[in-house]
Amino acid sequence: MSIQLELHDIQGTVLRNRPMPYYGAYILFQIDNAEDARTLVRRLIPYVTSAEEWEHPAENAWINIVFSFEGLRKMGLSEEILAGFPQEFKEGMAARKNFLGDLGESDPEHWDLPHGRTGFHVGLLVMAGSEELRNQKIEIGHHVVSELTGVKTVARLDVGVPPTMREHFGYLDGLSRPFIEGEGGAPLPGQGDPVKAGEFVLGYVNELGVVATGPGPEEFWKNGTYIAVRKIGQKVAAFRKYLADQAPTSEGQEYVAAKMMGRWRSGCPLALSPEKDNPDLVWDKQRNNAFAYYDDDLDGKKTPVGCHIRRVNPRDGLKDSIVDARIHRLLRRGAAYGPLLPEGAEEDGIDRGIMIAFINANPGRQFEFVQSQWVNDGDFVSQGSRTDPIVGRRDMADDYVFPDKPIRRKLTGLPDYTATRGGEHVFLPGLRGLRWLVENCK
Repeated sequence: MSIQLELHDIQGTVLRNRPMPYYGAYILFQIDNAEDARTLVRRLIPYVTSAEEWEHPAENAWINIVFSFEGLRKMGLSEEILAGFPQEFKEGMAARKNFLGDLGESDPEHWDLPHGRTGFHVGLLVMAGSEELRNQKIEIGHHVVSELTGVKTVARLDVGVPPTMREHFGYLDGLSRPFIEGEGGAPLPGQGDPVKAGEFVLGYVNELGVVATGPGPEEFWKNGTYIAVRKIGQKVAAFRKYLADQAPTSEGQEYVAAKMMGRWRSGCPLALSPEKDNPDLVWDKQRNNAFAYYDDDLDGKKTPVGCHIRRVNPRDGLKDSIVDARIHRLLRRGAAYGPLLPEGAEEDGIDRGIMIAFINANPGRQFEFVQSQWVNDGDFVSQGSRTDPIVGRRDMADDYVFPDKPIRRKLTGLPDYTATRGGEHVFLPGLRGLRWLVENCK
């Protein structure tokens, strides 16, 4: 039976794609006065774009609103409702550092982006098709806050996807995402069967066959979701040096980079072109994601079982295992921040990296499971303690192996060329939920 998502009530970033290229920003606010905070949200609601408007908004720029757990408390939400939220959301991401592997350089004591316990209470996610439109939307937020002494801006991080669509390590980004039941249209080749809407939006049946719900009255939580936001700093010169240490030629370096990611840096998947890059394939939506693992590459000879894309989305590669990959799917939105590092340059001390938003209806079963069990552990693919070669922790293991000719290849001494620089579990209500908040909190 088909379902009908209430697209008019779902904040747009949940279901719809962003413009490419795009300009965005994360604006974080601290609440010192609940009434001022409710006034802030009330004034911003008219600027929030729904999923219904997402494909053809009135203008090519929009705002979405999120809250940390502490932010909802500061808004005046009752303790009874607050107690019903998932434990991961209530604790906050910084308190989950041991489970998530945010240790060493990634420890929250080194984070430069506020989280729920250090002042991040309300956040605006601004997206636009141009820098000018983005700045216009940001000015709306600043203007509203300037009149409210009980709310102050604590951070701003500009992000975006450049015309090349490449992040700082040189990989083309944003090629794969799950198709959600009820979103409209039909899946593209490689997206597989539609994923139940309740995996990403509260109020709908999930892959376990039950309706995903939230605390308090339905009008507060229905059509809302959770987002695990992560700021990941990238040491670009260190990454380039490691590739150069593994291969003397540019072709060899591209090969190693592809084997770590599972795609060539052009975006071409190893599953479809394992021996050499084929950039022409990337822009064909009927082909660039049309692959699976079970029948053709279960042992990872094309796409290594321990590579990044196979860890975060195993597709059908775990078909005969005890793990149901469909209950751990994530909807990922990634955007770069900071200036590009010129080729051949040394680290210049400028902050650069990627800001990632993982949309999920169950923070523990989805984001935290993937981060702890698939990114930072290799048991599920018979890799022991080996972690993700791109973003995994290095205190457990610092090597990576993949099938090669004539024998398998082992990379050793993987450096920490990424580090967590901020993160939080946030709640993104539906439009009706936003209105309920400002009308019912005290």
